[in-house]
Amino acid sequence: MENIISQFRGFKRQIDELMTRIDIAGKVTLIADLEAAASASDFWDQPEAAQRTMQQLARLKSLAHKWQSLADRIADAIELAEIADADMQAELEAEAEALRGIVEAMSLQAMLSGDYDGEDAIFAIHAGAGGVDAQDWAEMLERMYLRWMEQNGYQAEILERSNGDEAGIKSVTISVKGDYAFGYMQSEEGVHRLVRLSPFDSANRRHTSFAKVELWPDIQSDIEIEVDDKDIRIDTYRASGAGGQHVQKNDTAVRITHLPTGLVVQCQNQRSQAQNRDRAMQILKARLFEMERAKQEAEIAELKGENVDAGWGNQIRSYVLHPYQMVKDHRTSVEVGNTTAVLDGRLENFIEAYLRQKVSG
Repeated sequence: MENIISQFRGFKRQIDELMTRIDIAGKVTLIADLEAAASASDFWDQPEAAQRTMQQLARLKSLAHKWQSLADRIADAIELAEIADADMQAELEAEAEALRGIVEAMSLQAMLSGDYDGEDAIFAIHAGAGGVDAQDWAEMLERMYLRWMEQNGYQAEILERSNGDEAGIKSVTISVKGDYAFGYMQSEEGVHRLVRLSPFDSANRRHTSFAKVELWPDIQSDIEIEVDDKDIRIDTYRASGAGGQHVQKNDTAVRITHLPTGLVVQCQNQRSQAQNRDRAMQILKARLFEMERAKQEAEIAELKGENVDAGWGNQIRSYVLHPYQMVKDHRTSVEVGNTTAVLDGRLENFIEAYLRQKVSG
């Protein structure tokens, strides 16, 4: 029984340290301040600002409740273990095992302390070099990420999807909603490389294909970026689902091109052209915002003398299916031999290693 008590106390020390690091006490104080502001008689005189405050309040309360509930659960386990007899040992061992998994997950979440790590995300995949194989690879990645989102309780909505000429997809843009979607998915941004025997090569030769993953925080109304009408071109077209399903009779899909930067965003999943245009503008603003944020971070890193990668180019991860099977992340050197599990959405090893390296670096 002493061993179980020791485990519970270890969990308590770990959670207490993490709650101090991410300042849960300060967040509780901020919650009280926001609740006081929300009770003012003129609070809803500015609806947009009030809505943002209520969203911030809801997110903070959810976060604080999650950490405080875990701390209370560990305290109860310690108290019970200290008075329990041998008949309860199996039950307490099961609770220790359950708490270990929760504490590990919360430890990982505590690494997400960036300004937008807690936000929803906009996630895009683009086929790169490799022809039909690359388009097939892009679709394989789409399936992998949709499986990961489903397994981890995220709500995924495909905003735009462009089918490949013969197979696969040219691109897809996905809205990802849920706690820390942007923070967790940062590890996936970059170029992904596939090596395999091509199913599209009659000689069954080995091919190398590439696809690019992009990511932006989906902060919508919080983005204060003005886009001049003269700087954009808006095109409309008929939306269609995968495989030509659900073809619209009207031109409801919207493509917006930002002329100064060359950025192109598309949206086709909403019911009307106006809704697709509004959502496409939100995505455009998010991309412009992320470009500016990345530029500022690069300038700061350059002043510090750090090595700044100015391009998309370098692959972050290789997926080798022939002549051997292995997935290797080139930033963290994490390797996984079970390629099937990875392509089925088991990305936890890569995400955790990336976040730990980011925090320690």
